[in-house]
Amino acid sequence: MAIPGLTIIGESINDSVPSTKKLFDENDIPGLLELARSQDEKGAAYLDVNVGSRSPEFMADLVRRIQSVTAKPLSIDTPDPAIAEAGLKAYDPGRAGGRKPVLNSISPLRLQMFDLWAVRPFVPILMASERFERGAGCGSVNRTAEETRRTAQALLEEARRRIPGFKNDQAIVDPGIVPVGGDCEGQLKRVLGSLTLIHADPFFAGVHMSVGLSNFTVMLPSKRKDGSPVKGPLESAFLTLAMPGGLDTIIGSTIRKYEILPGDHPALACLEDILKLEGVDTLMRLKKFYG
Repeated sequence: MAIPGLTIIGESINDSVPSTKKLFDENDIPGLLELARSQDEKGAAYLDVNVGSRSPEFMADLVRRIQSVTAKPLSIDTPDPAIAEAGLKAYDPGRAGGRKPVLNSISPLRLQMFDLWAVRPFVPILMASERFERGAGCGSVNRTAEETRRTAQALLEEARRRIPGFKNDQAIVDPGIVPVGGDCEGQLKRVLGSLTLIHADPFFAGVHMSVGLSNFTVMLPSKRKDGSPVKGPLESAFLTLAMPGGLDTIIGSTIRKYEILPGDHPALACLEDILKLEGVDTLMRLKKFYG
């Protein structure tokens, strides 16, 4: 059973998932459609669709095929404006009860994707993990919670400027989660801190906040030495810490059991300790948990 108040965008139809990539490479469309049906049945509110570097025509055809087997709205997931445009054009709101698709994602380096609103109105995921440095003419990774908050504010201001009548509750802010198994720079602190800052700021009243949750544990073993799971408990520990800060959406699994953990749970204790540590000590504490 899902956590009350948590919206899940089903992650499985994504070329970066090895088992799904195999389906893509073999052009196994029935297998991809079965992933859509399965995630629908298991409670996903949206279905992510990421076709990797395949053609815009492929994205459009897959969107139409997926909408033939599910009434759940889709998340068009690509950094490529042409692929995004094809997916949005192919999307039929009537097959999803009138609901808009999600567009994942718009960053300060991809502001032109706001223009796709004219193709099909969408719910934008605003990726706030990096900012555009005007002097350098390129992007810089955000290192602090305040930098992330400022980027999110700039993106929301841009959405209001470019889209007539745009309201906060039409946006999803993503602070950009990183793998905890390689986090020596305090990115977990940044993500949780930025959620708290955004949640407390009246400017953002009504916005939704999301992360790609499976990215948090992607570098870790699946089981501890005693045979108990690693990834699910750590992801649940993250949710336990993040949801009070306003996180209400994830791109995640419909198979994994997410839950709010009790205060004495080992996975929650691990993340709480990591938040107090720095550098390689954070990795040693994580290794202690799963080893």
